[in-house]
Amino acid sequence: MAFAILRYDVPASLVVFLVAIPLSLGIALASGAPIVAGLIAAIVGGILAGAVGGSPMQVSGPAAGLTVIMAGIIDQFGWAATCAITVAAGALQILLGLSRIARAALAIAPAIVHGMLAGIGVTIVLGQLHIVLGGSPQSSAIDNILELPGQIIGHHDTAALIGLLTIGILLVWGKLPAAVRKVPGPLAAIAVVTVLATTTGMTLDRVSLPDDLLSVALVPRLPEGGWLEIGLAVLTVALVASVESLLCAVAVDKLHTGPRSNLNRELVGQGVANMTSGAVGGLPVTGVIVRSSANVSAGARTRASAILHGVWVLVFVLLLAGLIENIPLAALAGLLVHVGAKLVNWQQIRTVAEHGDLPLYLVTLFGVVFVDLLSGVLIGVALSVFMMLRRTIWSGIHVEQDGGQYRVVIEGALTFLSVPRLSKVLGTVPQGSAVTLELVVDYLDHAAFDSLASWQQAHERAGGTVVVDEVGHPWFERGKSGSPTVRREAAGKVMPRWLAPWSEWQANHAVPQVPGQRIGPTATFRGTSEFQRRTAPLMQPTLSRLADGQQPHTLFITCVDARIVPNVITTSGPGDLFTVRNVGNLVPSSGGAADDSSVGAAVEYAVGVLKVREVVVCGHSSCGAMNALLAESPEGMPHFGNWLRYAEPSRLRMQAASSVTLAGREPVAEAERLALHNVLQQLEHLRRHPVVAAAEARGDLHLTGMYFDVGAAQVYLFEPGAGGFVAAGTHAEMP
Repeated sequence: MAFAILRYDVPASLVVFLVAIPLSLGIALASGAPIVAGLIAAIVGGILAGAVGGSPMQVSGPAAGLTVIMAGIIDQFGWAATCAITVAAGALQILLGLSRIARAALAIAPAIVHGMLAGIGVTIVLGQLHIVLGGSPQSSAIDNILELPGQIIGHHDTAALIGLLTIGILLVWGKLPAAVRKVPGPLAAIAVVTVLATTTGMTLDRVSLPDDLLSVALVPRLPEGGWLEIGLAVLTVALVASVESLLCAVAVDKLHTGPRSNLNRELVGQGVANMTSGAVGGLPVTGVIVRSSANVSAGARTRASAILHGVWVLVFVLLLAGLIENIPLAALAGLLVHVGAKLVNWQQIRTVAEHGDLPLYLVTLFGVVFVDLLSGVLIGVALSVFMMLRRTIWSGIHVEQDGGQYRVVIEGALTFLSVPRLSKVLGTVPQGSAVTLELVVDYLDHAAFDSLASWQQAHERAGGTVVVDEVGHPWFERGKSGSPTVRREAAGKVMPRWLAPWSEWQANHAVPQVPGQRIGPTATFRGTSEFQRRTAPLMQPTLSRLADGQQPHTLFITCVDARIVPNVITTSGPGDLFTVRNVGNLVPSSGGAADDSSVGAAVEYAVGVLKVREVVVCGHSSCGAMNALLAESPEGMPHFGNWLRYAEPSRLRMQAASSVTLAGREPVAEAERLALHNVLQQLEHLRRHPVVAAAEARGDLHLTGMYFDVGAAQVYLFEPGAGGFVAAGTHAEMP
């Protein structure tokens, strides 16, 4: 541990310290607080939040995200009372952390958080641009915008030169060689313009610190005014600081592979730091992504880096305060313009837009800029709830028309919120028409049921027909039978949509007959129609890529039994399996009869031409071929009896070889024992094929024995070391 601190954390803490000094001063300036308050917050945040908090790599200090809030509170209550509000906000954070609800803050939509930060950034830029250009910020964002053109074309003094030069250095710093960029951009910009201003003797407003920093003794004073306003200020500071810190902790966790953050403990640590910072005259503390990312990038390994960065700030302030007093305020304003502009993250805007939440982002941003921060966030939250409700109401209800028939498709949760939309869609279905009502819902409340049932009755009275298809749990059917399911957790699990063609509902409901139209078998007709309507559009891109050739990875030999669906039990899709199916999943051992030529041809083509990497022989429970092999072949089925001759070696193997286990036990039923031996016998037959033997000798092919227990829906794989078949997921990994 000591070695890691010396080798990694000490250098990283120095990098973070160099970033923290100018940012802390600039944030204090933008907040309207005493300049020293930013440094106090950096010291306390680094040492206390670093030591007590639950995020090892996060670095805390004064944050740009709180500047607008703090500026308003300071203007309303004064600085001493603001310190008391900070102490109270810290106490509230501790209570929130101890109540273990820290993760609840993550329920706020990311678009709202990013919109809030962007709004803060825009507000900072609008205010600090006036200082950069030699003027004074106005009282509101609208006034700042209205006064900005006159400020731009007005008279500019040396302060404007220093501010613009600071912004220029920060803009080009990221494009300089890596060796130069080892010095943090904010530190370099402030240092360059400070040296320039000092050496040229420019007359500028500069940072002012108390003569003796150790003598600073500020006692927080309770605000004068209504308790409602005070409580609102405390709540605002606590919530914004908490959300920013928690989101920063989550973001920092994505930057490293070390221990993950304990969010509840982090909230307690932030509260302790804020109580202390407010008590000694500092700004509120939050986790800061700029410092934290610099900490990780510099190679920090433990929380010692964050703690040491606070120590370095303290040492610097006490020993080199004179250097700080040479910094022009215009330079700090330029730094803040750059920091504020970076809060408007274009990558985040693009991501938010891709997820359909751009309106949420923009409403929050404009609310923060033109109203106030808390109102902007509340407006964003209200809009997010509205958008959620709207998506619930509008999603998954539509009508499909095929000739004179109509299909009403309803998917998702169908509640009272959806009834207006449901009623509107159902109203578009012509009276007297043949309708299929397809329900793929995971919840149906009474209001929605009543609306559906009433419409069905009215439609049928008008001469129409309604056939109800329910995929998954029968919500509507149970409601009509008088035994509705009222709790979602009591409902049966919904069958995945891609299994619909094999669901019982496909075969158990009649297809509405169209006069004069001749249709094929009911199940096939419904299945192909379902494929074209639902599955084909999803599969078309994949099938298009496979149109000119196939490259399957596996030759899959299994029985013709209708209960075995290879792609389902192997979770594979088009182009994955080269499948051979026959009665009893047999691989005849030699030629000489026309019956076995198709299996041999498939083996040769799959292994020799397609170069599959695996051959699977899959048997199954309650196999008719195995039962017939143990009894006499049914009369009048000569081809069936002739084919079973190829399974005779499996029966002889069962009599002569040692037992084969299934999940550690030998099956009781003789037919099941024979099915296991049959799989292994077919693998032996495969190895006698020259093309298989050659590929296996080269290490290009692996042979796998598989058994499917139909009733248990359980796949077993042969494990030679276990002497039998073991459940899939527990067998040893193949090389």
